[in-house]
Amino acid sequence: METHWAAEQLQTIRTLMERSALYRRALEPIMLFAGALGVAAGAAGSVLRLDSMRAFGGLWLGTAAVAVVGAFLIARQQAIKDHEPFWSPPARRVAQALLPPLAAGMCIGLVSLLAEGGAGGVLSLSCLWVLLYGCALHAAGFFMPRGIRLFGWVFVAGACGLVCATALARQDLHVNPNLLMGLFFGVLHLAYGAYLHLSEKATNAA
Repeated sequence: METHWAAEQLQTIRTLMERSALYRRALEPIMLFAGALGVAAGAAGSVLRLDSMRAFGGLWLGTAAVAVVGAFLIARQQAIKDHEPFWSPPARRVAQALLPPLAAGMCIGLVSLLAEGGAGGVLSLSCLWVLLYGCALHAAGFFMPRGIRLFGWVFVAGACGLVCATALARQDLHVNPNLLMGLFFGVLHLAYGAYLHLSEKATNAA
């Protein structure tokens, strides 16, 4: 009897420790915001033909900056609503996991603003950004629930597939880089946000 009680207490403590270690802010509004922003940027870049290295880099670096600020404000609003500190230990772990790949992507993007490049260079930059973002999501997924690591793998696999397709193509691969970015950073985020909305709704109804 005492052994069973001790096991239950140990499981309760373990559950509480795991919950305190995970970042539990709702990701749905952040994903939907980032997705809408990505779709808008992809459409604007395609319509305005921002295909040069500098124009492409400037558009998507600016979009990334707006997305980061928006995600920060949404998460902060959630923390205020829940009467919890924003810069909690789980939030710090997630930020530390995200920082190296995102910083590398920002550095490469800033360098692209000073470079000249054709369609091949812009496509390579797109693949690199998608790959680094997937790595960032996968690293942050160790401190977050809801399949963020699997979502990161989708970006990594997509970037690797594009690299392979580019290498196997006998001629330059004709892909609109802005629509490609809109697909990864817009449509995929919207799809994941919709999945979170439906799954949370089903959980609440159960």
